[in-house]
Amino acid sequence: MAGTRDAVLDAAERVIREHGAARATTRLIAREAGYSEATLYKHFSDKHELFLNVLTRQTPEFGRLMGGLGRRAGTAPVREVLEEVARIAVDFYARAVPLGASLFSETRLLDDYRTRLAEWGVGPHVPVDNLAAYIAAERERGRLRPGTDARAAAALLLGACFQQAFFSHLTEAVRAADDPAADPVPALVATLLDPLLPDPAERG
Repeated sequence: MAGTRDAVLDAAERVIREHGAARATTRLIAREAGYSEATLYKHFSDKHELFLNVLTRQTPEFGRLMGGLGRRAGTAPVREVLEEVARIAVDFYARAVPLGASLFSETRLLDDYRTRLAEWGVGPHVPVDNLAAYIAAERERGRLRPGTDARAAAALLLGACFQQAFFSHLTEAVRAADDPAADPVPALVATLLDPLLPDPAERG
């Protein structure tokens, strides 16, 4: 049964990415998955529940990383941790942006998603909260300047990651995988982090 459910979710994601939420009917999804519509309704009560499951399944790796940041303070160089966060965030946002954008094509779907996020106690603010808590913990350990605004720093880094992901869907420019310029993460992190370090000697 789990295999069928996953196959339906995979098919629904492909259909949403190709056609958008408004035109992604259960009939089209069933055809893509190779099942009948009746099979879909054995696993999901309606199209909206199906779409919500497609959207929420994008978060596991990103969610695990961000949820565990509190335990990372003081265990590794701040730069290393922030670069790991940024790389996974860019990847997560790149996958989530097309699906998230489709929410705005149906008011009810957007309302349902907001309700589900509130019920689960999650949402786009949670990664910012988690990263801000990590940055604050490093500040308290003296590894960042005393005046560091943890929440602003978290918002700036994740906002830049979101922008990188968003722009990746709007340009056809593709850089070679071995081109150092293809990875924006070191520069993003350095620009944010270097002014926050307590001693210039730590900026290497």
